[in-house]
Amino acid sequence: MSESQTTWDAVDEYFTTRLAPADEALTAALRDSEAAGLPPIAVSPTQGKLLQLLAEVQGARRILEVGTLGGYSTIWLARALPADGRLVTLEYNPRHAEVATRNLARAGVDALVDVRVGPALDSLPRLADENPPPFDLVFIDADKGNNPHYLEWALRLTRAGSLIVLDNVVRGGRVVDPAGTAEDVRGTRAAIDLIAKHPRLTGTAIQTVGAKGYDGFALARVLA
Repeated sequence: MSESQTTWDAVDEYFTTRLAPADEALTAALRDSEAAGLPPIAVSPTQGKLLQLLAEVQGARRILEVGTLGGYSTIWLARALPADGRLVTLEYNPRHAEVATRNLARAGVDALVDVRVGPALDSLPRLADENPPPFDLVFIDADKGNNPHYLEWALRLTRAGSLIVLDNVVRGGRVVDPAGTAEDVRGTRAAIDLIAKHPRLTGTAIQTVGAKGYDGFALARVLA
């Protein structure tokens, strides 16, 4: 481990213990996800707390999440909702969805959350066909090659003032390579370009370092 990574880990631990301390439900969600063989790619505790705060500042009553994994970020987001709020989360892998469903129930937020299983690009049109009320916040954290498609669907399902969070946009610095052929880089660059050029969006992107290494997220606000 590099000296920089050691420092990032220590700083993350310092902030986490003071500002985003674990509780039994969150700890168990990570533990059971690991035991079930899910990839260790959940957001960090401080990132989860950021999502919760963004949802609270937004006054979110309806949240859409693309990419459930084991439900760790879902728990953070659901905790920001009022008692009559709703969170729809989309997960490709049925096994991941099973783990997430158990984790959400243990955290006591399952009544607020609708876990939908299958490819998100199949689930999103079906969701749109239901003509749901606009989502106040959308968190996109799934396969990066489809980021621009997820962003387009987020625009269709939100309103003026809604917030869209796009995770993992730095790709270890590879996002700056215009000749990069990797699907994750191409999808991320296309999504960033869409935020930059779309008349209904204004946004920014932030680089981060920490226990998850070198990464970052994009934040976009729907204008109209």
